[in-house]
Amino acid sequence: MPASTPESTARLRKSRTRSRNINPRPALAVSSLKPHQYDLHPSCASLICPDCKTWVPITGLSAKKRKLVPHDTGVAGKDVAVRCQGSNRLVSIDVLVKAWQGRMEVGGPEASGRRSARQHYKPLPAPAKPVTKMTPEPASADDALTAYREHLKKCRNSTVAGHCGGTHRCADGARLAKLYEQLKRAEPLRQREARVDALLARHRSTRTWATHSAATENVKATAKRSGTTVEEANNSCRVRVADTVSDYRGPQVPLQPLRIGA
Repeated sequence: MPASTPESTARLRKSRTRSRNINPRPALAVSSLKPHQYDLHPSCASLICPDCKTWVPITGLSAKKRKLVPHDTGVAGKDVAVRCQGSNRLVSIDVLVKAWQGRMEVGGPEASGRRSARQHYKPLPAPAKPVTKMTPEPASADDALTAYREHLKKCRNSTVAGHCGGTHRCADGARLAKLYEQLKRAEPLRQREARVDALLARHRSTRTWATHSAATENVKATAKRSGTTVEEANNSCRVRVADTVSDYRGPQVPLQPLRIGA
């Protein structure tokens, strides 16, 4: 019978083992670990081994003696086979499963709601293009067609990759062609709206002028709050009486001082 050769790489960690070996070290109390360092679900009972800092299954969860399964310190199939000192160590579960599960449910939202201490700086916006180098957007179909033809002349003579040639159009050429098509399709509607706006403006101007003319035909209608007598005197042409200043200051206002009484 050939002798068994020792394994050179770490072995897989089984979820259950039938080994009766027990580590002589004192039992590991679960309460000495943090809630996120162990899992008490019956389907995947495990904890982080204090020696190798890796997750290790707990065997015999429903038995009297619970212990860590034999495991290596490295990754299975890659690292060297070095047996961890915490293998087959007894585990004392002195924490209620409901209490642990409640702490995990409460701690989850708290952890996700915390803000990171790291400062995130927003990227600086790119500098705006100078006004002298900005190209105005064509407002009519004729302007768009002229801009499209000028672009074709310049782009076809350039050596930039992807320039306009034949039936191929670059990004700017395709944009100008699409803009010309949209303006050409909307040109009748824009002309109709312009004619309607011009007619409405002319109608408003005519109605305003007619209302103003009708209001100023009657002298009494345009009189101020001071009275119509003075307004009619100011608007009428009369010969000024001698030794008086004007009609708007009252009829026959004397220029010389008067002495009233003896």
